Amino acid sequence: MLDANWPDSWRGAFRIEMRAEAIGLAWRGWPVLPGAEPAAISAEGDDLTWRRPVPAQDNWRELLETHPHDVATWFGDDTHSLLVATGTVLDAIEVDDELGKAAARLLRATGHPAPIVAMPNGRWLFLTTVAASIPRELADQASIQWHGANGYIPLPPSPFQHGVVHWRVKPEVWGWQLPEATEVHDVLVRALAGDQAVAPVATLSTAA
Repeated sequence: MLDANWPDSWRGAFRIEMRAEAIGLAWRGWPVLPGAEPAAISAEGDDLTWRRPVPAQDNWRELLETHPHDVATWFGDDTHSLLVATGTVLDAIEVDDELGKAAARLLRATGHPAPIVAMPNGRWLFLTTVAASIPRELADQASIQWHGANGYIPLPPSPFQHGVVHWRVKPEVWGWQLPEATEVHDVLVRALAGDQAVAPVATLSTAA
């Protein structure tokens, strides 16, 4: 999360970066949302436990068609987390860092790595096109979470406990085209099974 001891100039620069990222994503058609204040935490005994970023407004589903000009107003003086809704433009598969690294190696071997987000809690998000389902091999794993319809995920540079959310592979690598969900799912299944071989298909297809 943001350090309360940061100079005002740093905090201001962070807000500007967050706002610029949100506007840029909105203009590309990504359904961005303002997240709750990064200082939102809950106390459990003597420990402070970070609550994952959630939409700042309860009616967040009604905001998905907001014009990018209006998106800019969400990230003004107050620092929010940057979220994107899933299930309409994109989906995400959340995995632990061990599986994430293995899958990323396989994706790199194809020459077209997928957009990947890493969170400071050791979780990775693989962004894909929207899917109707995920393979049972993935669904049966408690450590794997599918973010689809009616969901949302944090995007860089959202504050998080002990750091900020960041890109492992930026969307620019794909020319802002998302990889087909089924093909990324297949790579994750292979990585889960310990497969380190290069797929026979030279590249993954993409969808705008």
